[in-house]
Amino acid sequence: MPYDDAGTSGVQRFEVFTGAGRRRDWPLEVKVSIVAESFSGQETVCAVARRHGLSPSQLFTWRRDLRKQLEGRGVVLPATTRMAPSFVPAVIDPLPASDPAPAIRHFRKRRRSNASAVELEIDGVAVKIARGADAGVIAAVIEALKAQR
Repeated sequence: MPYDDAGTSGVQRFEVFTGAGRRRDWPLEVKVSIVAESFSGQETVCAVARRHGLSPSQLFTWRRDLRKQLEGRGVVLPATTRMAPSFVPAVIDPLPASDPAPAIRHFRKRRRSNASAVELEIDGVAVKIARGADAGVIAAVIEALKAQR
């Protein structure tokens, strides 16, 4: 839309916002339970935030604010301890001596013939119809080609 006729022509584009459209006011009890859940260590902070319809940055802000409030009162939250990654022991059972190793069989892929069962040429248009094609589809293709003449 040119600038010279702004406001004189009809609306050409508009946007619809379907979100809440306002700031949500979370009750303190709900905030506390969500923040406590995020400190449980059973889920990531992002997963907790998504489940409650929050952006992860909002939940991280709530956590930071809580930490600052508690530190102002002299209470220090324990550092979250992450379990060190560990490996599951692998147990390998040897094959019994009496069982021969299984033979590896190589299968050859069969090459199917790509040759068409029927080839039609109508007014310079070539149609190749493969084996197993539905008779109704074949008839519809032929009728469509005849109609374009």
